[in-house]
Amino acid sequence: MDMKRMRRPQQPTTAPDPESEGALRASPTPPRLLRPWPAFLLLASLLVVGAVLSRAQRSLSIDSFRAAARAGSVGAASGGLENESFPSSRGPKDKLLHGLLAAGFDEQSCLSRYHSALYWKESPHLPSPYLLEKLRNYEALHKKCGPNTELYKKSVEQLKSGRGTQSTECNYVVWVSYSGLGNRMLSIASAFLYALLTNKVLLIDRGSDMDDLFCEPFPESSWLLPLDFPITKFGTFDIKTPESYGNMLKNKVISYGVDGTSPQSLPAYIYLHLSHDYGDRDKNFFCEDDQKFLQNVPWLLLRSNNYFVPSLFLIPAYEQELRQLFPEADTVFHHLGRYLFHPTNTVWGLITRYYQSYLAKADERVGIQIRVFETDTGPFQYVLDQILACSQKEKVLPDVSGQETVVSTPNVKSKAVLLTSLNNGYFEKIRNMYWEQPTATGEIISVHQPSHEGYQKTEKQMHNMKALAEMYLLSFTDVLVTSAWSTFGYVAQGLGGLQPWILYKPDNQTAPDPPCRRAMSIEPCFHAPPFYDCKAKKGIDTGALVPHVRHCEDMSWGLKLVNQA
Repeated sequence: MDMKRMRRPQQPTTAPDPESEGALRASPTPPRLLRPWPAFLLLASLLVVGAVLSRAQRSLSIDSFRAAARAGSVGAASGGLENESFPSSRGPKDKLLHGLLAAGFDEQSCLSRYHSALYWKESPHLPSPYLLEKLRNYEALHKKCGPNTELYKKSVEQLKSGRGTQSTECNYVVWVSYSGLGNRMLSIASAFLYALLTNKVLLIDRGSDMDDLFCEPFPESSWLLPLDFPITKFGTFDIKTPESYGNMLKNKVISYGVDGTSPQSLPAYIYLHLSHDYGDRDKNFFCEDDQKFLQNVPWLLLRSNNYFVPSLFLIPAYEQELRQLFPEADTVFHHLGRYLFHPTNTVWGLITRYYQSYLAKADERVGIQIRVFETDTGPFQYVLDQILACSQKEKVLPDVSGQETVVSTPNVKSKAVLLTSLNNGYFEKIRNMYWEQPTATGEIISVHQPSHEGYQKTEKQMHNMKALAEMYLLSFTDVLVTSAWSTFGYVAQGLGGLQPWILYKPDNQTAPDPPCRRAMSIEPCFHAPPFYDCKAKKGIDTGALVPHVRHCEDMSWGLKLVNQA
């Protein structure tokens, strides 16, 4: 597991004459005959009027541009609150992403919320009207039941009592902070979808840095779990925790009937252990009968490092709802990721300053995300060989000519390569290759790497800020190459709506042949799905049940969503 354009508004060609409307009205009195002016006076008058109109037109153009910026047609790219700099014409003018985002937030408090759209390519995937309605309803629920509300306080008192109840007005899913940043983002999106399906309120354990990384996604309420929450032992939760769903089933602490009700009093909370090492009884979470029971539990504490969305699509009770929410099944993280994850102004500054400095002026942006699952971080020659074999074979990057010079045309195309890796060795080798030799096509290639941390530092704040910045920068590219098994790459492709070339995981330190393949969809992979038929109570291939859930390209046992056949 790893932690892993905006179109400039059309300037008015002429300045509207503020008195043109009056000029069209009939004159109340007959016009007087005027003596013709001397030619030199007429010429001088025309020059003066022309200068005034020109100045007015320039002023109007600037004002129109600023007004468009305030309206969201253009956006601040520098990340600084006092300066505005704009990306090339790339993204949609709709800062609300076709209604995905709620209006009314203070833009300056979180620049990325409405300005990210100006950097992403226009997405062909529009959110369904049903999803938009569901999000607005959820926002109202979160406002009613969120932190510091009377209903939240009432629910917390019930939790403190140690007893559950079959009927509560507000029910909660508490996401427990765990694992690397890419895994966290994928599991939060999964938990949020589960909250949407079950009419529960999602609260986020802030861990060490969540409030430094992301803005609040919901209007007029916080998604952060209050610091005085009565359960404080999140750090000790694991597969052995007695309050886990699997252990409570195993030890017969809980039981339920066919309608989901329990003859016993409900527990005050249940811990859902949905991490990669979960057991068979924990996997009962994905069974319909178990979902009926869990629906009644007021507090669910969820810990996961997985994107478990594909298995939610295999629960019959949610099938119709999910089909309405996502008519294109392979757009779940694309929409929910853009809805939930807005980098704070500090992180947005890292993103936009780098974009403007190194990527904005290129004709095309290429992202290459490298994740090596070795004890040593490298660089490894076989990894470099695989990257070049894939990118050149698939025409992502040009070959070098082998000649000293290649005649370039005046309209030569430029490509900026954004490379992300813990090690800077791959960057140096690829940069030097395109510096020392001209390309066979005459294209100009520049290579850039924002950071090279050496090794993963999951608990370091600035490390995670840089990681989030790099995921977003990769999502702003036109073409993407990612590493197998990498949640870092999954996040970038989902946010950008990019169908990447996936580098196969090497075996025995040998570059695979073929080196890569095109992803089936823009969705992440669920690395640890259950293979179980809940009704028949036997093992089954869950990647062969429905046409929109398939095995992943980069992990044969994983599951991912694809567009329905």
